[in-house]
Amino acid sequence: MNGGFNPIKDLYKMEVFRLAALRNRWKPNGAKGPDGEVVPPAILVRPPSAELREDQRDEDSLPPYAILDAILLRLVEREMRVADIVAEGYDADTVRKVERMLYVAEYKRRQSAPGVKVGPKNFGRDRRYPIVNRFRDSGAPLQPPDASIAPRKAEGTSERFEE
Repeated sequence: MNGGFNPIKDLYKMEVFRLAALRNRWKPNGAKGPDGEVVPPAILVRPPSAELREDQRDEDSLPPYAILDAILLRLVEREMRVADIVAEGYDADTVRKVERMLYVAEYKRRQSAPGVKVGPKNFGRDRRYPIVNRFRDSGAPLQPPDASIAPRKAEGTSERFEE
């Protein structure tokens, strides 16, 4: 969270590892910086940690990053509901935990340095959740629209509100 610019702000952990390994194998023509290995292999194989206490590992409190990244991709970029993610085969408790941590940490993203937009949705302009209203997805399946409130194909209805 330090610095004035965060070039990897929108990358998932597994993407950061893949890019680091790629950079160690390959340097684009004309790119600045040294040839060869620039990210020490010890960093790539060491279990990730916030280093807040001795012998702490991220996976002590988080699912494995392959699963975490897949759930975050669905929650953030695809804006999927918890029930739909669970229907794809992910553990319901894990999905709810990840969603809760995503919302609880929203304030941190607002304090972080700006970065480049890499994917279809970035943290910031594309995705900002209120930090005070405590909205959470209940995990229940989506209910069909109530036709008595918004009848379909009614005269004078705006196309904007049609599916």
